[in-house]
Amino acid sequence: MKALYPGSFDPLTLGHLDLIKRGQGLFGHLIIAVLENPSKNATFTLPERMDQIREATCQISGIEVISFKGLTVECAKKHKVKFIIRGLRAMSDFEYELQIAHTNRSLNKDMETLFLATENQHSFLSSSLVKEVARYGGNVDHMVPKKIANDLYKAFNSDKN
Repeated sequence: MKALYPGSFDPLTLGHLDLIKRGQGLFGHLIIAVLENPSKNATFTLPERMDQIREATCQISGIEVISFKGLTVECAKKHKVKFIIRGLRAMSDFEYELQIAHTNRSLNKDMETLFLATENQHSFLSSSLVKEVARYGGNVDHMVPKKIANDLYKAFNSDKN
C-alpha cells in the first residue's frame, strides 16, 4: 500500500522527516509530492527541494520524490494513491487541515486523509520559522538535516557553516 505526503517543503524540516519515516512505516511506500507553486516566492527551486529531500531520505526504503502542480487529489489519482498524509503540530493546524481534507474528499470520495501528530520535539517547527531563523543568522542545525542547514546558511549568507 502507498500514501502521498504533499507539501512545498521549502525547506524540509526534521518534523517533515519524522512524518516521512512514520508514514513509510505505516504504508511501506510513501510518495513525497513537492508542490510547484509559482505564486510562492520559494527560497529553494523545485529541483533543489527535490534533491534535498532525496538526500535526506536516501537511507529510507520505499520513498519516491515527485513534483506536482495543481490539486493534490489529482496528483494522488495520477499515482493511484487513496491516502494523503498530513502532519499536525498544534490545534491551530487542525482547523486548516480538516478544511483541506474535507475539500479533497468532496473532490474525490475515495480519498482519505490521515493526520499524524508531530513528535513533541518538532512541534514548534515550520519551514517559515526555520527560514526566519536562518535569515537572521541563527543556528538551524537542530531544525533541519545538515545539508539543508548548510544550504540555508548559503542562501542567507550566514557564517554558520
